[in-house]
Amino acid sequence: MLPGLLGALAASLCYGSATVLQALGVRRMTSWPPGSPLLARAWAGRLYAVGLGLDGVGFLASLVALRSLPLFVVQSAIASSVAVTAVLAVAVLHARLSRAEVAALAVVGLGLVALAVSAGVESPAPLASPWTWLVLAGAVPVALLALVGWRLPRASRWACPLLAAASGLGFGGVGVAARVLAVPDPWWHLLADPLTWAIAAYGLLAMACYGLALDRGSATTTAAVTFGVETVVPAAVGLLWLGDTVRSGFAGLAALGFVATLGGCLALARRAEVPGDAVSAGGPASG
Repeated sequence: MLPGLLGALAASLCYGSATVLQALGVRRMTSWPPGSPLLARAWAGRLYAVGLGLDGVGFLASLVALRSLPLFVVQSAIASSVAVTAVLAVAVLHARLSRAEVAALAVVGLGLVALAVSAGVESPAPLASPWTWLVLAGAVPVALLALVGWRLPRASRWACPLLAAASGLGFGGVGVAARVLAVPDPWWHLLADPLTWAIAAYGLLAMACYGLALDRGSATTTAAVTFGVETVVPAAVGLLWLGDTVRSGFAGLAALGFVATLGGCLALARRAEVPGDAVSAGGPASG
């Protein structure tokens, strides 16, 4: 169980740190005037590449966590990366947190502890071949939902929430597929596994929809809807169909921890994007 908990913690730390680094990288790169040398702009935005690398490490850490922990624990830990972003925004960018946000950080921490204590230790439940294809086919309705949100007028009040919901379903689909993916021997047989392609399809949909949602609405709405969907839906799937369990006698604590973690993450949702006025270094003057 310990490797799983460490993997979930590492995933949260990596994703939360990546958010800050990517925001810094993009804003430092775009602070250069049009016509600036491409290499200079790329070097200014190098932190974005570092953030992408941390995203990759976070994904690998989440796979380790999913080997032994139920989805409701791992997805909650991943959503709590927004708390890491909030702390780093204070420590690195000198941002300020309100009292409500400080309270939300404490609630997230307590919720994660409750989830860790209540989680059952188990191996992923294997799926028969027809069910693996069904997991892959689930990407189709997610894509259709994304298409509906994308085709709505930019000013529509529903465009951002629908795209964010599609993003949350995509990230959740990655978690579900990764939870039941069995690594064969030899490993390259993964290329023939529908779950491998499901991870790729859901991941691409999730990232594309998240960017589109940010383009059509606020970071707070996008993050809140995405966090909510990517946490609740996989947790339900894991408990109802994949054999995820709670330790005997700890169901109430697990439910309380889940609600506390999700509620705290939603309260911190606006911290999913680093405040623009917090980035003051890295432009042409400072190199």
